[in-house]
Amino acid sequence: MRLIFYLCLLFMMSSCFGSFSEGEMYFRQAKYEKAVSEFSKALFLNVTDVKSRHLRARSYEELEEYENALEDYKTIIRFEPNYAQAYAGIGKLYWKQEDYKNAEKYLLLAANQDGEDFEIIYLLGRAMLMNGNNKSADEFLQIAKEMNPKDSRVYFYQGMARSQIGDILGAAGSFNMCLKYDPDNLTAKYNRGLIRLLIGYSDWAMEDFDDILKANPNHIEALARRGSAKLDINDPSGCKDLKEAAEKGSLYAQMNIERCE
Repeated sequence: MRLIFYLCLLFMMSSCFGSFSEGEMYFRQAKYEKAVSEFSKALFLNVTDVKSRHLRARSYEELEEYENALEDYKTIIRFEPNYAQAYAGIGKLYWKQEDYKNAEKYLLLAANQDGEDFEIIYLLGRAMLMNGNNKSADEFLQIAKEMNPKDSRVYFYQGMARSQIGDILGAAGSFNMCLKYDPDNLTAKYNRGLIRLLIGYSDWAMEDFDDILKANPNHIEALARRGSAKLDINDPSGCKDLKEAAEKGSLYAQMNIERCE
């Protein structure tokens, strides 16, 4: 009888106190409310269990309960000041709330703890770009590129950063590589077209704008720039493009329509 009593007691305790593996299973299944419940039970027994607290914070994120997630991340840092993913988690929370200054601050702290994590370095570069720290953004995106040289996103944002610091040829190279790995990225193609137009490769620029307009005939600015590119290579149909774009509201076309007079 005593054995049965202890078995029943053990069963009752196991139902009251959760486990990391159960919570992780719910998290992987995207059952975030159940994951939070399971991790909360586990943390009742062991408040310093940073793995359970980290995945509970992630579950809170998915449920958009950002204050609870932030509290968990800050608690992790109190227990383990070198836990890079907690700093990164806080940075990502601020990113989601479009607070890019605090996002950069905490992602930089995360990078100081773990400079080998691609997502941390990549997001840090993007946060710097959002804050206008373009040279630093270029440098960190270069590091991210070396970690994952086939990720088109890195080349795209590095192209944007290089455009801002006046490295036009470097930006063109970045957009080229972006399009190598993501040929359907119309924004990268548009920006490459702008650079080609700027440096005098008007026939290549026209090809970029042609591709954009095939995919999106309502892209007024691509139409306007194609008009200029055509005129640069003495194609008179460029005037038709400029006039149409000007009528549809393109300021660039309106400023350049005099080329057709």
